[in-house]
Amino acid sequence: MFDNLVSRARASMAKRRNYNRLVAEIENLSSRDLADLRADRSEMLYQIHKQIYG
Repeated sequence: MFDNLVSRARASMAKRRNYNRLVAEIENLSSRDLADLRADRSEMLYQIHKQIYG
């Protein structure tokens, strides 16, 4: 039971670390970069949240 709790906590921390890394990458994109990608920052943030957390 304790092992299950620890493994779930580690998995949750890994998801959060990955999410934070991706958010930082998106936040560092300039408006010009976003225009070149034809992307919307808020949509990108929504999609990574959806991808990581379901």
